Amino acid sequence: MTGGLLFALTGVVLFAMGVAGVLLIGHLLRRILAFNLMGSGAFLVLVGLAQRNDVTDPVPQAMVLTGIVVAVAATALALALARKLHALTGRLELPEDRDG
Repeated sequence: MTGGLLFALTGVVLFAMGVAGVLLIGHLLRRILAFNLMGSGAFLVLVGLAQRNDVTDPVPQAMVLTGIVVAVAATALALALARKLHALTGRLELPEDRDG
């Protein structure tokens, strides 16, 4: 098993854990953390698949670097919105969806 394949498989596991967290957890901060875990998994998959014959491709690495910057900005926005929700309602859980 090569190092790149190990990174890719670890990324798939992290992504699956993040998806489960986003779908199953109701607390907003934990959902934000699970979403970040999904992003980290996707970054690991990209880095792992970018290695061919012990030579790395710089394009996926640049995409991951850009993605990390965007993920930090998106996390800051999500935390600001969560803080505003907590200031308005006093809760950090999203309201239940009522159909009917």
